[in-house]
Formats: sequence, structure tokens, C-alpha cells
Amino acid sequence: MLEFAIETINLSKRFYPAKDLHQLIFDSWKRPRPILVVDKVNLRIKSGELFALVGPNGAGKTTLIKMLTGLILPTEGIARVNGLDIIRDEMQIKGSIGLLTSEERSFYWRLTGRENLNFFASLYNFSKTRARDRISELAGLLEIEGLDRRFQEYSGGMKQRIAIARSLLNDPQVVFMDEPTKNLDPLAAEGLRNFIKDELVKNQGKTVLFCTHNLTEAAALGGSISIMDKGKIRACGTLEELRKNAGLSLSANIEDIFKSYVAQ
Repeated sequence: MLEFAIETINLSKRFYPAKDLHQLIFDSWKRPRPILVVDKVNLRIKSGELFALVGPNGAGKTTLIKMLTGLILPTEGIARVNGLDIIRDEMQIKGSIGLLTSEERSFYWRLTGRENLNFFASLYNFSKTRARDRISELAGLLEIEGLDRRFQEYSGGMKQRIAIARSLLNDPQVVFMDEPTKNLDPLAAEGLRNFIKDELVKNQGKTVLFCTHNLTEAAALGGSISIMDKGKIRACGTLEELRKNAGLSLSANIEDIFKSYVAQ
């Protein structure tokens, strides 16, 4: 097993905003000023680690996830997932990772939960038998009931369980989670966090990169925490290490820690 499941070296992303009508007419020759969204990010996430990336909305977390999962290309820098280069080995990476978001629009609402999962299993070239067995296994693990109901009829919590099942269909060693509890009630969110900690990381040894803007949630996960703000990684370590490096007392909470780094 590789020591580090995810590594980035000076990974950056710039976007060029679309021109408005005035710019198209009078300044068509000018190239818009780029917006730096991710700024020279350096991360090393160990295999089998639960790693929380915390930061406010607009910090660049989602853009970083999209680069690491091969959805967009970086402007600069190097990144490897499971030892694979995110540019050179893009298709291998996409087939070997899991991605969980809070978005429900990527499902087919008029299909049943089972039909949705069968469709996504087909993208991994699963046979019908293999898909049936894997979906049944995940349904039992996640306590999903009523897989033959239309997706639009499920509660928010059940939709998210099916989304988790989708992210685990190919039994990935690395799972990326982008604000996965955003649309869940507190009880469902706690259940998801416990599932990640106890089942995915502790029992199955998977590496999980968990992005959230919720400071309390990041602390509750109990793993390493990286603070991201304005495209930069401001600090990285355990809760105790973050307190110590910021010169804070042992009684300092996650909000105090966060403020000490983003104010720099």
C-alpha cells in the first residue's frame, strides 16, 4: 500500500471569467483578468486516513476536489491519487475513486433507486450479476429500504444513502466527499459521519477526503484537519497540533482555531 493516497504539489487553478456585452463590443481584443481559485496547494494525505478540509464557501474546496477527481484540469502543479497522475492517468483515476456530493440532480428522478444504481454500475462495466450482488451488499450495509421506489419519492436522508452507495459501487480505496451533509438533518448527518469513521475508514481502511464549511463537523470527524481560505491552505494537522501551532490554549475551540489562521 502507498504511504500517501493523495499528494499535491503547488496545485493551482485559474478561471477566466466570461466577457459581458460591453467587453465583447469594445474590448474584444482584451483577455479577461484570471481569477485564482486554488493557489499552490500542497497536501499529503496518508492511505487509510480520514482527512477533513474545512473552509468557508468560496474557499476553493470544490475546485480542488474537481481537479483531484479529474473533472477539471489544473492550471499549474502536480497531483497524484493512488500514485496515479491526475492528468496522465485521468481515466484510471476516475475508475478507481468514489465521489459523494450533496447534489441530487445527477440522479434520474423518475427511475427507482435500484435502476439508478444499476445504471451507474453499468458505467463500470459491471455484469448484471455483479451489479445485483454489489447493490444488495451496499443496501444491507447502508440500511437502504425500498430500492424499487422512484428516486423522487425518497427522503433527503435516503437519497443521500443511495448517493453513498453509488460512490462505493466500484469499492474505491479513495473516496472524495464534498459537503455531503449539507442537506441532511442533524441526526442523519451524525449517522453519515459515524458510518464514514467506523465503517469506511476503520473497518474497510479507505482514505476519505471530507470537505465541509462546518467547523464543528470537521472537529467531530476526529482525523486530520486542513484549513483552506481564499484558495490557500492556511494550516494542517490534528486539532491539538492546530491549537499548538497557533499558540492557543487547550481549551480553544475549533472556531477560535479557525479565526487565528484565516486572520493571518
